[in-house]
Amino acid sequence: MKLKRVCALAAVLALLPTCAMPAFAADEIVVNDDISVSGDYDWTRFADDNITLNVYNWGLYISDGSDDSVDVVSAFEDLTGIKVNYTTFDSNESLYAKMKSGGASYDVIFPSDYMVGKLISEDMLAPLDYDNIPNISAIGDEYLGWDFDPDNAYSVPYMWGTTGLIYNTTMVDEAPTSWSALWDVQYAGNVLMFNNSRDAYAIAAKKDGLSLNPSSVEEVDQVMQDLQDQKSVVQAYVMDEIFDKMEGGEAAMAPYYAGDALTMIEDNPDLAFVHPEEGVNFFVDSMCIPATSKNKEAAEMFINYMCETSVGYANCDYIGYSTPITAVWELLDDDLKYSPIAYPGEDVMSKAEVFVTLPDEINAEMDSQWSQMKSYDESGGSWMVVIFLLGAVALSGFNIWRKLRKKMRDNY
Repeated sequence: MKLKRVCALAAVLALLPTCAMPAFAADEIVVNDDISVSGDYDWTRFADDNITLNVYNWGLYISDGSDDSVDVVSAFEDLTGIKVNYTTFDSNESLYAKMKSGGASYDVIFPSDYMVGKLISEDMLAPLDYDNIPNISAIGDEYLGWDFDPDNAYSVPYMWGTTGLIYNTTMVDEAPTSWSALWDVQYAGNVLMFNNSRDAYAIAAKKDGLSLNPSSVEEVDQVMQDLQDQKSVVQAYVMDEIFDKMEGGEAAMAPYYAGDALTMIEDNPDLAFVHPEEGVNFFVDSMCIPATSKNKEAAEMFINYMCETSVGYANCDYIGYSTPITAVWELLDDDLKYSPIAYPGEDVMSKAEVFVTLPDEINAEMDSQWSQMKSYDESGGSWMVVIFLLGAVALSGFNIWRKLRKKMRDNY
């Protein structure tokens, strides 16, 4: 997506406080005290069909009933009679690997922008029938029509957000302003890093003044070397593990998603969040249906349900991520609605960049270099392996020499 598209979104965000928001529909079905849905949709047409939907989402990315939140999945089951088998993944790459292996069959998945494009290119998604998803009209126009799926033929926006740097104010004297803080040796052993190739690459690329979307294999190699150089200060490569580590004061700083940063800050007031000056990743996570789904129409019902105002509000209120549903934004508490973390201004959005689907050659090089780097790290450093092997060879040679010497003495 071109930068001007992100700038246009920034302008829309700036106008949101003055925009008129749509009201709830008068004819609604009340599911429970927190969830009500459109009354002009046939929610019960599969009630007697014994359908189970396999839903695969990011971890900690839905209002699930914990911590006094609304259990939106349970409410869907009560409303429709459809059972939901809900499981989670921790990165787009994990999602892709699971789908590619064919080891599991899913009906609804939640990939990010560039992964949507990749799945479309490999014929792994089913086209959506919007007769079954009328709530697409609730999605703001600024969140539709992105390059990864320009006609939204395969995807419905779920949440959006940005990346940034979360840090512990008791361990970091001054608020960092640059991604380069993650390479600062004074924080050696106290830096966490993304445990997926695309997000980690983006940070190193932005630090170096490059696009987070590499244009050549050589560019990938250059940036991956920067990640290799960072390893001496990295405590751990994490995804969902970041919550325990940052909330527990086990690390000084880490890059992560703004929505999750809000959750961590709420649980530990010593934490703070910044958008580094070099620019950040702006992302859109979507709801899609795999081409292998055996329950496509029921899956479309689930997507439509997730776009209901009360459901969208429950999700945003609990997970802290930014909503593409216009009516939901209007209902949010002011501290979230006007949060510069959740809804950053033009100063951040004008420098934000969206992931694109990479050519196969470049994507393969990134995955290969990332695997090599991680393997090197986890082994404790390749130089240690070399020293160990040389020592083993030397010891073996010494033992052989001793045996030969003893044999010669015996013969003598």
